[in-house]
Amino acid sequence: MVQTTSPSKCILILGGSYGGISSAHYILKHVITSLPNKADYQVTLVSISSQILCRPACPRALISDDLLPQQKLFVDIMEQFREYPTGSLRFLKGKAIKLDHAARSVSISLPNGTETVIPFHALVIATGASTPSPLHGLNGKDEESLRKSWSTFRGALSTAKHIVVAGGGPTAIETAGELGEYLNGGAGWFSAKQQNPKCLITIVTSGAQILPALRQSLATKAEGHLAQLGVTVIKNNRVQAVEPPNAGLEGSLVSNATLTLADGKILQADLYIPATGTKANTNFIDETLLKAGRLETNSSTLRVDTAGPLIYAIGDVASYARPAVHGILNAVPVVAANLKTDLLSTGEDRTFEEDTRETQLVPIGQSKGVGAAMGYQLPSWLVWLIKGRDYWLWTTGKLWSGEQWTKES
Repeated sequence: MVQTTSPSKCILILGGSYGGISSAHYILKHVITSLPNKADYQVTLVSISSQILCRPACPRALISDDLLPQQKLFVDIMEQFREYPTGSLRFLKGKAIKLDHAARSVSISLPNGTETVIPFHALVIATGASTPSPLHGLNGKDEESLRKSWSTFRGALSTAKHIVVAGGGPTAIETAGELGEYLNGGAGWFSAKQQNPKCLITIVTSGAQILPALRQSLATKAEGHLAQLGVTVIKNNRVQAVEPPNAGLEGSLVSNATLTLADGKILQADLYIPATGTKANTNFIDETLLKAGRLETNSSTLRVDTAGPLIYAIGDVASYARPAVHGILNAVPVVAANLKTDLLSTGEDRTFEEDTRETQLVPIGQSKGVGAAMGYQLPSWLVWLIKGRDYWLWTTGKLWSGEQWTKES
């Protein structure tokens, strides 16, 4: 293990997705430029992948490269930071394996198998969360591993007669809907249900309704859209046992599976996709800093108070709010403003307030969807227009390039 040399004051950002990329841009544009000794600082960005993935698009992207523009789905990280002065940002491809908050350093595992230690002056933790299925995210690996998982899955789609998706949240519903439309097509104008689906798709959820963050009427409408695509929903139940145990996971991604439900019912699946939520990427963090599996973060200032000064957290890894992209984007200016306040030792804290109003958009197939924004129900066509047409890819260009953060907000 070697210790990485760095400027006297390293602002270390862990994570190369929405929280990490946005924080890096905002800090470079509006924090370092305001410091009297700005030349002493360097932003170091660490990510497991050299490319940014628009993870919300995975439910459609996992089916075929033809369904979404690949040049927007995967974007080179360093290309997005060319506007900044040479030396102001250093990018390191690697994985955080240990945070020593007392010594104020992070150990990083590099692709060549070696480790390096990065001392930091300030730290922003934005390592996100991993999904149960290797189809829905990077999950601690680079983009090539994800592409290989997609390729393996696609190779088994043509012969699949029954696909089971476990989970009732947006990822599960979107995945089932995309598969239903791709494999079965729609039911026609006057049919409420796909009568002869090429592939039966079953969703199993423990909840009394799918999409628990939305009102019941929207969940019911979503079930109707799914039925038209050959998708059946089993509620108030759960997948209790899987045989083989690693079916649907890396190494047995396309294994046939025997699924035993909590009520004793047996389902035989040609393909099994676990989509039962996410797990925060905190395995490099001391357990004393965690709360219910996530990094305990001050819900107002987004500081990690128990870890020491100048340490912040943003996104799915943190405890301050429920995971949501819009919540991450609202948190970026707060993290940066409080970092600036702490570095300058002057000014007032900026506070984060979570918007708890009903807000969630869920495409179902390539033309429909359900959702609400700020408590207001949205029509299906508007869900399609905002999210369903390309799963947010229309927003990521300005976000990844930093154009969205040109003005300090």
